[in-house]
Amino acid sequence: MTDIILGVLHMCIFPGGLFALAVGLLFKGLDRRVEARLQRRVGPPLIQPLLDIAKLLTKETLIPKTAVRSVFLAAPVVGFAGMAVCAAFIPVPGVFSGLYNMGDLLVLFYLLPIPAIAIMLGGSASSSPFGAMGFSREMLMMLAYETPLLMILLAVAMLVGKATGTGAEFSLLAIVDWQQNAGSLGLNPVMIPALLAYLIFLPGTMGVPPFDIPEAETEVLEGPLLALFQIGSALKTFVVLGLGVALFFPGTISDFWIVNLIWFVFKCLMLMLLSLTLVKSATGRFRIDQAFRFYVKVPTVLALVSLVLVWAL
Repeated sequence: MTDIILGVLHMCIFPGGLFALAVGLLFKGLDRRVEARLQRRVGPPLIQPLLDIAKLLTKETLIPKTAVRSVFLAAPVVGFAGMAVCAAFIPVPGVFSGLYNMGDLLVLFYLLPIPAIAIMLGGSASSSPFGAMGFSREMLMMLAYETPLLMILLAVAMLVGKATGTGAEFSLLAIVDWQQNAGSLGLNPVMIPALLAYLIFLPGTMGVPPFDIPEAETEVLEGPLLALFQIGSALKTFVVLGLGVALFFPGTISDFWIVNLIWFVFKCLMLMLLSLTLVKSATGRFRIDQAFRFYVKVPTVLALVSLVLVWAL
């Protein structure tokens, strides 16, 4: 019973739930502010994502007459819940070891696509042709960026597994602990291609330019953004950035948990600025065929290079 209560608290308060949501919304605010400054605009206030959610919560939910009502309403809840669970699996080095420490890398791989699947379900359940178009685009994008992610996770698991004699290590806690002694994988020459592939994976999975094809606000009509989708996106921001830190740069700098927590958040912020903010500030939008070919040719090949090197050396 105690373990169940602790698990619920970790999903609802820390590192998931309130903490992950606060960090995700802060990062989204900083992302928009920095992007605006790079484009010589003033930009919105840091709390603009929170204000957007508050405004959305006051709006009426419009459901098309021909929509599948239950699926249409459940989709954002499923996406939000999936990310709330995901956030609890992310270890914060020196602070929290993760909700489940055996095979959690595979669990995260299966849970991460849930927001994209929720968007596809909601769009297809709307019975709108625009929803069907968004469904097909989101599905192609998900297939494109999930392939390099799987190779990245396998490369990390195999490298740590070979070093520890376990064959393949799928525990994030074990991967983090091994790096505390052996050094960050992000500085290992064998894993640098995988790190670059992960940096390219981030804008695709977050749906930011140039990989925001499924939304395409200027080309395809889009219904009111639901607050739960926005909350789920903020949680996913924390999850994918935290996962990147755990995989490649999990080192701590102090024996005090508050210092390590600040250091973890700072590394997540640097990862966001490098892989999301700078990229979308300097690029336009790809077509869906261009985005798919790009992911097949660049991050997939980079991740495969690391995977082959880990297997061969």
